[in-house]
Parts: sequence; structure tokens; C-alpha cells
Amino acid sequence: MAESEYINKIIQGVNYEVLEKLPAKSVDLIFADPPYNLQLKKELYRPNQTKVDGVFDKWDKFKSMKAYDEFTKKWLAACKRVLKDNGTIWVIGSYHNIYRVGAIMQDLGFWFLNDILWIKTNPMPNFMGTRFNNAHETMIWASTKKKAKYTFHYKTMKTFNGDLQMRSDWHIPICSGKERIKHNGEKAHSTQKPAELLLRIILSTSNVGDTILDPFFGSGTTGAVAKRLQRNFIGIEKEKFYIEIANKRIEKIIPLETELLNYKLEIKPPKVPFGNLIEKGFIKIGENIFSKNKQNIAVVNANASISLNGFVGSIHKVSANILNKKSHNGWKYWYIKREDKLILIDELRNQYIQKYLSEYKKKEKILFQIPEQKTEYKTEINNFLSK
Repeated sequence: MAESEYINKIIQGVNYEVLEKLPAKSVDLIFADPPYNLQLKKELYRPNQTKVDGVFDKWDKFKSMKAYDEFTKKWLAACKRVLKDNGTIWVIGSYHNIYRVGAIMQDLGFWFLNDILWIKTNPMPNFMGTRFNNAHETMIWASTKKKAKYTFHYKTMKTFNGDLQMRSDWHIPICSGKERIKHNGEKAHSTQKPAELLLRIILSTSNVGDTILDPFFGSGTTGAVAKRLQRNFIGIEKEKFYIEIANKRIEKIIPLETELLNYKLEIKPPKVPFGNLIEKGFIKIGENIFSKNKQNIAVVNANASISLNGFVGSIHKVSANILNKKSHNGWKYWYIKREDKLILIDELRNQYIQKYLSEYKKKEKILFQIPEQKTEYKTEINNFLSK
């Protein structure tokens, strides 16, 4: 069976058996939410004698720890086979299973990149009052090997987080309200994950058009978010009931416009020496360049150095000397006068790139072209999460 027959579909079956049919190294990203193996043997009740809607499903029960470990090794090994060399995998779990899963991942050669704590802002209380309130789950993010060149949109996620480096503790509420899928008034799936969680994972570690695999597809959160963000998905699920729910859910999703999904923040501009601007006439030999307040005025030399009060060096070294720093970005310090206005020399560098560096322009055009269709989409995060 060809890979295309799996794309954007949910395949019913045992995950490691289905994965054997997929081509090796064909998946860009994996999100796995395996059984917790909670080992619950009796129903739980709140102090008011109402029943706790916990995880008592048959799929979460195993005969022994050995049986659970054997199952874990099978599906993880199968996932590693289909994961591209530069792909990554996310595995989520509770304290009941994540340490066993993590050990097996390391035994199989996965390289850990981060462990992320999903801090539940609205966790279920500990009704027995015998332990601390369990208010988090752990996610392991790993690559196929130590030196894999995996996808990570650092600048994007920093911007997402209000220009602060995103940390490894994510404060996100559990599914509730309209987001919680129900069947006959009851939870359709006992461990449905919030779309906000998958939003961060898929945004940060994949690209538009990538293929994302979920070997425990459940109610289809991974597929719904993947479709919304213009990624492909492959879902594997044993239970026909969940497949029907997930398909109905995903059918309603409208993909966002390509223009809204670009990663322009992550594109590194090509290196342009200051001398290139002199060669092409953007800046002239003997011309003055200024600090923003015009208190420091340097002269441009023929060898692309600048001179200021007897100190000669690059645009970076001279600005660093002025500021008493070991290093400084001169492109963001120096201005040049054009038509009685000061223009940052970094703007001239951008003009040079657009005029002469065709490969950069070509790459930018391919990645960020605006689609021709004019369909209107709802793009607010709240609307996104409610889909």
C-alpha cells in the first residue's frame, strides 16, 4: 500500500502492525499519547458520592508491567522506523508510565531534546485527600539521534510567548466546555487533549505540508490541529467508535490561509559584508555615517573600515568601542544621511539583498507567496481552539 493511501486518513488497527506498512523515513513529526496503564481496579467517588469520570477504559489495562513494556517497545520501534532522520517525536504521559516509556525510548536510541511539563490550570482534585493534587503531565520531545538537524521554530515561539523565550512549563487548561467532545452527554474520550497543546507542538516543530503521525489517534485532536495548520496527518486508532468521532470532527475544520502560517521570523538573512554596500554604491567612500543622536560621526574608508576620533575598525568594532562593549551590531547602530533624513544602514543592507541576492529572494517567494484564493477564514485563537 502506497504512502498516499494513508495521508489525511485514520487507519483502524494495532499501531505497530499498521506502521509496518508505511515506508521507512516518511514521517516528519510524531505525537503519541499512549495508554497510561493506570491500573485502576475500582470506581472512584467524590465526597458527595458522585462518580469520578476517570480512565477505566479497556485500552488502558495491561496484564503486567512486562506486558506494558513489551507493547511500548513495539510501537516506539515502529515509530522510529517511519520517522525521518531529522524528524522528532513527542510522547506524553503521567507519572504512571512516562518514566518507563522514557527509558525504553533511550534504549531504542532516541535523543532527548526537552521534557515539557503540561501544567493543568484546572486539574481534577485529589478526592481521596491522600496525595498531592496531580496537576501536570510530562511530554518528552526527542530526535532520532544526537546530531539530527530537527525542526524548531525558536523565534516564532518566542514571539508567541510575548518576546520571551518559551519555557518548558506550559500552563494550559484541560479540555472543558465546548472543546470537550461528548457522546450522549458523556465524554467521548476520557483523555482528550486540548487543541492548545497540539497547537504549540505543531507550530514549533513542523512546517506547512509536513506529515504528522499520531499512533493513538483517539478523538482526533492531532488531525484537527494539523489540518487547521495545513499539515498532513496519519492517524492510527483501534476503536471504530473513536474513528467515527474523529472523522466528523476533522471534516468541519477549515485550513488557515498559507499567508498566515509563514515562518518569516526564522529565515536568516544572508551575510552581507559592509564592503559590498560600498562596491555597489549604496554607501560612498569618504561619506559620513552617524549614531542616531548624531553625536558620533565616522568616516567611511576605502577598505570598508570606518574612522572616528583616531580609532579605526569595522562598523561593529567602532560602535562597540563607543559603547564600551566587547562586541556590538554595527548594522543597528550607524545611520547615513539621505535627503536630510537619517536611514539605518541595515535598511541599505536589505536593499542590497533584494536587488542582488536572487537565491534569497527566490527562497522567500517560494515560502511566503500569497495564495490566489480569497476565501475568508476565521483566525482568532479562540475560534481555532473551538473547532
